[in-house]
Amino acid sequence: MSENALRKATPQEQFEEVTRGTVDLQVPEDLKKKLERSYETGKPLVIKAGFDPSRPDLHLGHSLLLTRMRRFQDFGHQVVFLIGDFTALIGDPSGKNTTRPALTRDEVKVNAKTYQDQVFKVLDAAKTQVRFNSEWLDKLGTEGMIRLAARYSVQRMLERDDFKKRFRENRSISIHEFLYPLLQGYDSVALKADVELGATDQLFNLLVGRQLMKEEGMEPQVIMTGPILEGLDAKLVDGKITGDKMSKSLDNYVGISESPEQIYGKLMSITDDLMWRYYELLSSRTLKELAELKEKVLRGELHPKAAKSGFAQEIAARFHDAESAQKAMQAWEERYSQKKIVAEDQPLVEVSMGGAPKLPLAKALAEAKLVASVTEARKLMGQGGVRVNGEKATDPKHELDAGEYLVQVGKHKTARIKLA
Repeated sequence: MSENALRKATPQEQFEEVTRGTVDLQVPEDLKKKLERSYETGKPLVIKAGFDPSRPDLHLGHSLLLTRMRRFQDFGHQVVFLIGDFTALIGDPSGKNTTRPALTRDEVKVNAKTYQDQVFKVLDAAKTQVRFNSEWLDKLGTEGMIRLAARYSVQRMLERDDFKKRFRENRSISIHEFLYPLLQGYDSVALKADVELGATDQLFNLLVGRQLMKEEGMEPQVIMTGPILEGLDAKLVDGKITGDKMSKSLDNYVGISESPEQIYGKLMSITDDLMWRYYELLSSRTLKELAELKEKVLRGELHPKAAKSGFAQEIAARFHDAESAQKAMQAWEERYSQKKIVAEDQPLVEVSMGGAPKLPLAKALAEAKLVASVTEARKLMGQGGVRVNGEKATDPKHELDAGEYLVQVGKHKTARIKLA
């Protein structure tokens, strides 16, 4: 990382950007001191985030952590993308009501490869250090594992909400699950992390890492957790965005491997209120730029749809490229904003020609139930209210050969008519 990158923003400016949307920050003053020292010395901070490759595909909710990592990266800090290939063999118990099944090493390798292919759509691969925690955890051995386990009591482990809940409900807690927070904490010791990022359900594990670093006589890491992203169907209720978290099972997600058209279209479907929430958590625009954008919308200088389109294009470009995002926007505009009729979207109605070589258009419209009668059809045709394959059909005597036609009657009735 270059010293110039570290100094393109003041420590305070960096602090505001990297902490936006943060849920837990321990300790703010520690982070400010680290950023100031880095700015003065030109030495980048080590930013660690661990990923257990337990699932092979990701959606926007998963990308929140990657987005925060990228913000640190853009300020010149050293981002460590840590793949928990060793800890995945245990299974992260965070937020689980039951013991999570452990993965095999082969499953871990397959998922890790897929994970890397996707995360570098957000992170700069050339500036990202990829590490596997098996590098140091395999070397711990039995003695090292026992010594590590001796650092925490069962009582302290049961302070974790998920363990506490399972213990109270008499649900199984396997002893190997107690090792997970300790091993994750040891990762921070091995990497000499300045900052560790994680989700809100990881807070206990991150605090363990901070404690272990203190015991090793090291400067403890700052810990930061982010929110859980609401799904596409979330809405503003009593001044707060409310809704289920983004999830494939709830079909309210945007997959980062989806097509540009799917990403753009899904994001254009969200409410204006949710758009600003997504902007804050996912956009690479600075807080100052977002404030200016929001002010333009409030003053009526920019339509909310234009602001939403800008966000949708940014995200589509992030996971594909700018040209694909632009084409996705144009396709969406043609289909929805410009009311272009897409034949494949329209219902198909079959009409019998009764053995005749041709059928009057007026009769076809009546048979297809697009008009009440042949007389009404002829009247609409004379008024220019009927189109066949995009062309106006004004002649009341217009006839059709056998085949399929896209027919529009007035402003609201459209169908494909198949004559046979």
